[in-house]
Amino acid sequence: MSSVRDVFGAGPTVIGHRGCGCGVVDGQAQNTLGSFAAAVASGARWVEADVRRTGDDVLVVAHDPTYPDGAVLAELPVEETDRKGTLRLSTLLAELPAGVGVNIDLKSSIEDCLRVPARTTAGLVAPVALGEVGRRPLMVSSFDPGALRLLRQVAPSVPLGLLTWHRFPLEMAVSACAHLDVEVLALHAGSLGGEAPGQRIDERFLERVLSLVHGCARQLLVWCPGAALAGFLLAAGTDAVVVDDVPRVLSTLTGLA
Repeated sequence: MSSVRDVFGAGPTVIGHRGCGCGVVDGQAQNTLGSFAAAVASGARWVEADVRRTGDDVLVVAHDPTYPDGAVLAELPVEETDRKGTLRLSTLLAELPAGVGVNIDLKSSIEDCLRVPARTTAGLVAPVALGEVGRRPLMVSSFDPGALRLLRQVAPSVPLGLLTWHRFPLEMAVSACAHLDVEVLALHAGSLGGEAPGQRIDERFLERVLSLVHGCARQLLVWCPGAALAGFLLAAGTDAVVVDDVPRVLSTLTGLA
C-alpha cells in the first residue's frame, strides 16, 4: 500500500468553514472577504470556500444556488452577482496570503447537465485549481463524485476530497474515497455519531475508521464538529476539521493543549 499523501501539512489542521464560520461570526457574514480575513487573523492556516459558477462562467464564492429574491445564481452574469455582493473566487485567491490553504468546496449546478464538461462548474474550477496548487496548499472537495472524477482526469495534481452528508453510511464513504482515488474523505460529524453538543465519539470506533482511511492511503477530515469534539478528533489522529466560530474553536484548542 502506498503512503498517505499529506494534503494538510504538519500537525492537525483547523479549517475555517466559509471563512470564520457558517452564518455570521463576530459581525462577519460567511463567504465574504471580511470573514476569510478574520479567520486568518484568528490563526487559521486553512479556510473553506463554497464555489459556484455564474451564467457567464465566472467562479464566485456562494453556498446557495439561489438568492433570497429567487434569482438563480448560475443564470446570472457576474456583473449582477457583483451587485448582489457575491465575492469572486479570483478576488479571494488574490487577497489571501499565499501560505494560507484553501479548500474549494465545489458546488455543482443542476444546469451543469446541459453543458460540455469544460464549461461545467468542475471544468471551470480545474484550471484555477491547477494555477493555485503550486502557490498555496489547496484541495477541491465536493459532494458530486462525477465532478471529482472530471477533476482527477483533467487536473491530476490537484488534491481532492469526497464530501459526505449527515449520517452517510461509513461503509460506502470509506470505500468510495478509494474507488474515486481521492486523497481525503470529508465526513460530516454526524456520520461518526458526534451530533449533539459536547457528545464524544467512541474512541475505538474512531480508531477503526482512522485505521481504514489511513490504511488505504487517504486522510480523514471531519466537518462541523463543535469545539470540544474537534479537540477530541484531532487528538485521536484526525487529519483536519472544518469548524464554525473559528476564534472560539482555536481558543478552546489552545486551552486544551
